[in-house]
Order: sequence, then C-alpha cells, then structure tokens
Amino acid sequence: MINNSYLLGLYGITTDTGSLIGSNTPAAKPKKTQPTAPWASTASATAPKASELVRAALAGRNIINEGSVELDLSGASSDYRKMFALYQGLNSLSALADRASVKGLTAAEAAQVSKRFSEGLAEMSAYLKTADFEDVRLVQGVSQTKVKTSYALERAPTTFTTAPLHQGVATSPVAAFEGDVKFSMTAKTETGSQTVAMDLSEMGSTERSMVNVVNYMNGKLEAAGVATRVGTQYIPAEPKTIKSGDKTITLPAGPDQWALKVTSGAGEKVSFAAVDTSDAVYVTQGVGKAGAGQILKFQADGGAAPAAQQGVNDPFWVEGRVGHTEMPEGVEAVRASAVAPDGSVWVVADLKAGDAAQPIKGTRDVALMKYDSAGNLMQTKLLGAASSANGFSIAIDDDGRVALAGSVTGALVPGKSGDSPTTADSFVTLFDDSGKELWTQRRGAKAADEATEVSFGADGVVYVAGRSKSAMSGTVALGGWDSYLQTFQEKPLTVTGPITGVNASTLQFGSAGDDSVQAMTVSGSDLYTAGVENGKAIVRRFTLDAGGVPTLASTRDLGYASGEIAGVSVENGKVVVTGHTNNAALDIGTVTNAHAGGKDVFVATLSADLQASGSDRLTYFGGAGDDTAADVEIKNGKVWITGTNRAEGATKDSPTQGYLARIDLATGAVEQNKTWRAADDQAKPTSLSFAAGGSSVLDRLGLPQGEIMQADSKLLTVGTAARVGDQFSISPAGGGRAVTVTIEAKDTLETLAKKIVNASGRQLDAKVVTDLKAVPVTQRLQISTAANREGAIISSGAVGKDALAALGLTPGFVSPVKPDKDAPKTFGLNLSTLLNLNDPASIKAANEGIAQAMTAVRSAYKSLAPSTGTITNTQTGKGSSTAYYQTQLANFQAALSRLSV
Repeated sequence: MINNSYLLGLYGITTDTGSLIGSNTPAAKPKKTQPTAPWASTASATAPKASELVRAALAGRNIINEGSVELDLSGASSDYRKMFALYQGLNSLSALADRASVKGLTAAEAAQVSKRFSEGLAEMSAYLKTADFEDVRLVQGVSQTKVKTSYALERAPTTFTTAPLHQGVATSPVAAFEGDVKFSMTAKTETGSQTVAMDLSEMGSTERSMVNVVNYMNGKLEAAGVATRVGTQYIPAEPKTIKSGDKTITLPAGPDQWALKVTSGAGEKVSFAAVDTSDAVYVTQGVGKAGAGQILKFQADGGAAPAAQQGVNDPFWVEGRVGHTEMPEGVEAVRASAVAPDGSVWVVADLKAGDAAQPIKGTRDVALMKYDSAGNLMQTKLLGAASSANGFSIAIDDDGRVALAGSVTGALVPGKSGDSPTTADSFVTLFDDSGKELWTQRRGAKAADEATEVSFGADGVVYVAGRSKSAMSGTVALGGWDSYLQTFQEKPLTVTGPITGVNASTLQFGSAGDDSVQAMTVSGSDLYTAGVENGKAIVRRFTLDAGGVPTLASTRDLGYASGEIAGVSVENGKVVVTGHTNNAALDIGTVTNAHAGGKDVFVATLSADLQASGSDRLTYFGGAGDDTAADVEIKNGKVWITGTNRAEGATKDSPTQGYLARIDLATGAVEQNKTWRAADDQAKPTSLSFAAGGSSVLDRLGLPQGEIMQADSKLLTVGTAARVGDQFSISPAGGGRAVTVTIEAKDTLETLAKKIVNASGRQLDAKVVTDLKAVPVTQRLQISTAANREGAIISSGAVGKDALAALGLTPGFVSPVKPDKDAPKTFGLNLSTLLNLNDPASIKAANEGIAQAMTAVRSAYKSLAPSTGTITNTQTGKGSSTAYYQTQLANFQAALSRLSV
C-alpha cells in the first residue's frame, strides 16, 4: 500500500491530504493580509456596470470618492482606500470613453460625455496632488532621476548657412554668380557700422567658382577692417530612398552640393542689402497627397533685379520663381500669409504636432511663423490652445503688429473652455512685431462659431468677422450659419496696466440660410465685407464712426455664387471682389472676359457705394475645367490671383496645378499666367502676399535682405506654447503642500529654473544646460534631485493652464539617483492631462492611457503585499489556496494517477 504522506512529502506538501483532495473536512482559511481589490472577480461581480458609472458621472457625482470604498480587512492601511478610489475613478473615465465611441450618439450627449471626461481627468489630477499615501507613492506622470524640457532655445548663432547654391565641385563656375551680381554687406557693432560693397564684376576674368567668389568677398571684408568672413559649406551627396507602392527604391547619390556660410565676427551683427530690386509675390501652398506646406517666391516684372534662375533641387521650377521653402513637419494646413514692414513674411499654419524642440499642448495648435526674404524660418509663435485650434486670417498693421483670428476648441486664456469643450469659439490675438502676445479675446456663441477674417482700422481698432450658428452676445440669430462683425478697441486694463482689446460692438447679419464672411477690408471710414449668403455672393458696406464702430450702409447682391469669395479690396475708388463661381452671368454689368466653363475665377469692379453703375466691370478667368481662386492682392491697378486649375472632366483625385496670374483691372487682360505642378501632381495654393522691392540678386545667393543670425527670443511666452498664467506645481516627496509655479510675461529658462528650485524647497536642482552637439547649438532646462535630498513631485497645471505640456516636461517624481532603501516605491500612472474624446483617434488614445494607469495601480497594490504569510488569491477571491499549493496539488494528483495504472 502506498503511503500518501510519503508521496506528499516528495512534493513538499505537509498539509493533511483531506484539505487537498476532496475530503469532507473543511480546510482552514488562510489569514487575509490585503483587502480584496476592486478588480478581483468577487469584487467585479458586484461592481457597478459601465452604464451606471456613466449615468453617475453625467449626474455630476465625483469621479473619485473615498467614502464609497469598502475595505474587507479590518485595520488595513489607508493607502488601499485611496488606491481603490483612484481605480474606481479610472473605471468611470473608461466608461465615459467607451460611451463616446458608441455609434449614433447625439451631438448633445457626445458633448456632455466629453465635458464630463475632461472634468473627471482634472479631478483625478487634483486628487493625485493631495492624496497623502504612506507606504507607496502614486504620481500622475513617471518617475525619473533627471528630466529636460523638450523645448530648446537656440543659442545665439555665430554662423549662417544658405540653401545649396551649386552642385558638383567647388572650383567649377556657379550659375548663381553669373551676370550683374551686386549687393552690400554691413557689419554693425556698438561703436558703429561698416558697409562693404560687393560687385562680382570686379573679379574681371577670374572664374566665378565657389572658392574664387568667397576669396573675393573675404578680401573686401578684410580690407574694410570687418571681422566677419564668408566660407563654403560642403554638403556630401547621399543615396535617396523613396517608396513606390509597396516597394522601397534606393536611388544613387547625386552630385555633391555647396552653400555659402557666413561666420560673424565677435560683436558684429551682419546684414545684407541689394543694389537693384524688383517686387516679389509669395504664394503658400499644400503639396502632395499629404499636403506638406511650402512657400514659393516669385519675382514680379519691372524693377532692376536680375532675372530669376532655377535653383538647385527645384524640380517643379517655373519661370520667374526665385525660391521655395519647405515648411516644417507637423504643418497640417497653411492658411494665410502677410508681409511685414521689414520685408519678412508671417505665415499662419495649423500644426498637428510641434517639433521636438517646441511641443504643442493639445492635438492641434495655430502657429504664427516668421520667414526672412530668403525663406529662412526666423521664429515660430504658438497660440497655446489646450485642445485644438485653427487659424484662418492674419493682418499686419503699419507698425508691424500682427493680428491673428480663427477658432479654438477647449481651453485658452484664461484657462477656461467655452460653453462646451467640444464646440468651437472665435478668437483674435494681437502680437507685437517680435511675436510677443499683447492681448487675446475669445468671443463665442452657445453654438459653434469661428473668426474667418481680421483687419486693422485707425487708432489700433481691430475688426473681426466670421460666422456663428447661434446668436453672438447682444445680437439675434437669423437661422443657419449667420455672419458677424465685431469691433475691438484697445484700452488699458488699469491706469498704468497693459493694453487689452475691448469689444465695442457686435453685428450679426445674413439670411435664414447659411451665411459667411470670406473677405474683409478697411478703406478710410468704410469697411467692406464679402461672402456667400444663402448661396448668393453678397458685398456689404459699413460706415465707421469716430470710434471705429461700424453701421451697415449698403448691400450689393451679385447673384448666385456657386463658389467662394477670395478677396475684397478698394483700388482707385472702386471696390474689387474676387472669387470663383459656376455662374456664367453674375449680376455685375459689363463683361470683359466671358465665362469659359466649369468653375471660373471672377474679378468684379463695383462703385464705392455699391450702387449699380455703368462703370461696373466683370472679368472671368479660367479654362474649360474647374479653376479656383484661393487669394488675391491688388497693386498698382494689377490683380494678382493664385489658386488651382484642373482639366475638364477631372475628379477630386485628378492632378491639380497651381497658378499665379496677373490681370489688368481696367481692361481685364490676362498679362501673366504661370502654372506649376508639385509632388503627386497635387499643388494647392492657399494664400498670396505682395512685397514691394522684395526680390533681388540676394535670392539667388540664399541671402536675406536685412539682418541675419537673429537669435530666438528668450521669453518662454514667445518661444513656446506657454501663456502668461500657465502653471504647474511641485510637492515634497514625502507628502505635504504643493507649491504652484506660474509663468509670467518676463520668464525665461533661467528665471524658471530659479522658481523651480525655490518651489521645491531646494529639493530639486534646476539649471540651463547647453547641447554643444546639437545643430544649431541649443539650450534646455534640466531638473534633477539636489544632492542628498529626497526629490519632489512635479504635477501638471489645470486643464487649459498647464505649462508642462508647453515646455515639453513630463509630470512625475524627480527621484534621487540612489534612493533611500526605506523610501516608498513610486508608481507612475503616465496619465496625460491632454486626453480627450474629441474624435475616434483621441478616444482610442484615452482608453489606452487609462488602461496603462490601471495597470500601474494594480502594481502598486501588489507592492504592498507582505513578504511573508499567506496571501489571498485575489484572482479567484476564494482564499482557499495559493498558486504554489495549487501547483503542488496538481503534481500530487498526477502522481496518484500514474501509480494507480
């Protein structure tokens, strides 16, 4: 007979066999050392259903409620109650996210669910800041020994490198140096300036190669006593990899390339000026299927600048084009552009992602990008929207101030959302000529609205026009989308305080259908708007009183538009309206060029009072296919238009060409029409701006008109998405009161570092570090635990006012490199404050983030388990055996089976 005790001993089991294999004698339950977790099967069976969690959340109940947590172990640590309350809160957020993904959800419920999710996420952030855990540490972000801002400030550069000018060898002739190449170079110091004239004809018969031209220029600089020098930059050729369908093709390396490199002397600021200039036209466009952004520069006829030449790496060059610039990755759409008094170009773009050195806060932000005349990006100013925003219009005043208008969803200054976190509101922001924000106004109706146009008037007045689905403040809704016009006057907040924009008037107008304002201009004491109202092209004239407040004076109906308006302006006492339409018989008067078929561009000339007149003129422009007008400018009686054209019968996926046309306003004659292709046969111009005297021989050389090597502003509110009033907090590692750090207008990386050290009670060390290996050399803020200190917890600011996202800092625990062995273990939820339910992709990201946070809470629970003693099997909830004994029992039963054969 087999001795069962002996067999059990072989498997390390000394328990009575009756407790393992079906004895009627009840087994003794092991001692419970942890309360049953809410994710255990027994707890899950009685847990509220997802639908109940959603109803409770929408009813306004707190997402986190310690009072609702029941612990089934007497004397259990309070850490469990906090941990389980946190887990239940995450469950509620997960239920809301799941509800948002349900098909057929009404817009009203979707907005309510999204709003409650954002409020719940904010509640969770606030709870984590104040929950005083004893034996474990839970933080919203992650645990690291050292963190750096992803935002990087470019250190004042000492060199400037142009785009490639030449390919081949440095000793062969360079096409860009041919002909009449004359310009001046000025080195400015604190004691004065020295201008050096450069004229390559002085080289005589010497071949104009990269090497020889650089030697000539440096000889002139040396003779003038200027320390700045010019050199060559070698750009080695590399193989290029492209994708064709599912195949990856590697193209052989092309010829080597060369660029000019300017190295400034100590204390010298270098600038360039052209001897002969011509006017320039800038066109922004989206290219390819992905819609990558580009800026094209064209030289206008007239002036004395040498003719444009095809540049290096410009396969889609068209005659007259003097340059093109690829905009940064992350640009989702290029909306508008305008030329500043200094000749620079400001471009409005929507960003779906910031670059590594300048992150955005939310899912999409508006970027105001400043380029010099050579296409070099000088500055990027982010609006700083917490969720998403679109920029639609830009205006530049004579003093260089920049007004930007668009729509924003979610929080903006002062950190609050509109009536709904998923409903767009109009905004207008005013910047000075350096990109520093002066003021922002967010004005919205209860339903969606957006600002589509902005213009400057006299005495600093800013006009904003757009459309709204409901009544704006102080107005009456007319039905559908209504047009509106707002006036903002600049006034000081206090007697000695800063200037802000005050809403002086709001007009709402249109029809019972859908209306919009698509163009606006101010001319003296008149303001004109043009748009499509209930399918018709409508022009309105407003008279302005002494304070700039408008009153509707007259309206002109141009007939059914079947298209859009691209611009309205006043030229030689006439109102000029431009757009595109299928209507071959707009109600305008004398037709100088007939409609050609499909959609055609139109240019309408009207009297200033908008009354029908015998002098009214209508010019159609286009071919048999569809032609669109994206933007227009009028200079010296010439109409410059850009847009797209397609062949007759083309579909939405057919090739699209860009064009730049010039039409004589008086006669309707098409004087110029340049067309071009782009990558994937998709070229889609979006805006046009005109620069008087903006083109010169410097374009060939990749050099800007004006000063080069301008360092980025050190102000955080200029260089990042951070806004005045944005915040984050720092808490002691061992628990205690959090100290808030607030971004101020004059803050830099240096001043922020001091604030962090002080707010942490000197638990943290913060300093600006320089990355000498980066190109260009950059500076970042680095945070670590101070010597022999415990570290501290950095937490995000409130939704809409979070500075960490703008700086590219991850919230969490900044821990010592060698933590105290008795210190509580830290678990980071890595739960982003930017999670939202705005669209399917965001809902998916929210669910993934919440699931990750739940895993972290489970890990924290396991870490509190005692190292000895019997532990309840929380996977089964029965408490009858551990996993170890279950395994041993299986081994024992298998042995009995083999012996009984």
